[in-house]
Amino acid sequence: MKKVFAILLALAMVLSMAACGESKTEPSGSGSGNAAPEPVTIEYWQYVYQDKVDLMDQLIAEFEEANPDIHIEHKTFPYDDYEQKVAAAIAASASSNEGPNIINIFYGWVPKYVKSGVLSVLPDDIAKDIDENFTPMAQINKIDGKYYTMPIAVRASALFYNKTLLDEAGIKVEDIPTDLIEWAELTSRLAKWNGDELEIAGTTWQPNSQYHSWLRPVLMKQFGGEPISADGKTAQWNSPECLNAFKFFLSLPLEYKSCLNDFMTGDVTAFTAGKAYFHVDGSYRLANLRLNVKDFEWGVTELPTYNGNKGSFGSFWTNGITNLTTKDQAKYDAAVKFLKFLSSEEVMERWTTSIGEIGARKTIASNEEFAKDPTLAPFLKALDYASSYFYIDETTDRQILLDAINEVIINGKDPETALNEANAKVQALLDEVWNE
Repeated sequence: MKKVFAILLALAMVLSMAACGESKTEPSGSGSGNAAPEPVTIEYWQYVYQDKVDLMDQLIAEFEEANPDIHIEHKTFPYDDYEQKVAAAIAASASSNEGPNIINIFYGWVPKYVKSGVLSVLPDDIAKDIDENFTPMAQINKIDGKYYTMPIAVRASALFYNKTLLDEAGIKVEDIPTDLIEWAELTSRLAKWNGDELEIAGTTWQPNSQYHSWLRPVLMKQFGGEPISADGKTAQWNSPECLNAFKFFLSLPLEYKSCLNDFMTGDVTAFTAGKAYFHVDGSYRLANLRLNVKDFEWGVTELPTYNGNKGSFGSFWTNGITNLTTKDQAKYDAAVKFLKFLSSEEVMERWTTSIGEIGARKTIASNEEFAKDPTLAPFLKALDYASSYFYIDETTDRQILLDAINEVIINGKDPETALNEANAKVQALLDEVWNE
């Protein structure tokens, strides 16, 4: 991650020096009169998540058929290598003028890509569309009043449950506790141990999967805290409220004995295998479970509340046009046209049904047909109150939290001490970026 960040910071310097010799940072003009447009090729990059890759291939084919003068090269990379590949390609493009024109990146990466000069400001009509018609969580990537990326779909988190196991335990779905502490107590009673060996988890618990996002910001906010200040410049993980949320999170394996980290190698594996009663995850998990779970019934409900406070983690992957693209008017126009196609309501509806991520337009959340789907409906409801976390550097931020959790779980460190140390590291990270 430090290598990626170093590449981006070096790129910022290259772009800054290049800008000294240019008077424009956006494409000028609109082509040459009424002449037929010359064919243009643009590159779209994303990481490999096969359902997304397959659907994007279909969408590209349809777009190209409707726009025969535009060809889109769809390039994909394994997730673990993706951000480093993007950063290296963007850095190289500063001198070669070759590289991706549209990049699909996690919303938590956007601030550093903007700061590094990688992304182009989106046109005013797109910004207005996002402000007026997209789910509010998309506005977390509005930086200094401008948008640099546009999502197709957003995610919320909810509580998956194994109905077959609950039936065997004599628990009706409607009796699943909606209160967080009551739910935790239930998971403790349901967990099945054989000595020191966990056989069936009351709930999955995997910090390096989606559970770090449940802790921060969902639980921290439900307990009354704000992990990051409103201006994104001050870390507040170690406030009394956030500390209480941290302690509750750790209590699930340590005190309630409901779960273990890496149970059956991971949370998704354990739930899919029918070895866990509950599982916290995002809406994108729906497609996978629908395809792979055949041996038991499962369902979804909203996450438990704390002191009546609802919570869900809102996140998304989002598409941005690289500044490289602004050097070529035809490529820039093609990229804008493709972004608008991807953000259409029709595409978002297909994305929702095929992937499980929810189309970013407000109209998708109010779609009556989607609301009839009992596994999708809880996520649609969660969009009303889902909150996103402001990342300055998602990968490093996440690792800091995972290290704090491990300090307590593995090394027995006092939770308050571990969280204080983590908060100092996050503050240093924020200072490093904002003070550049």
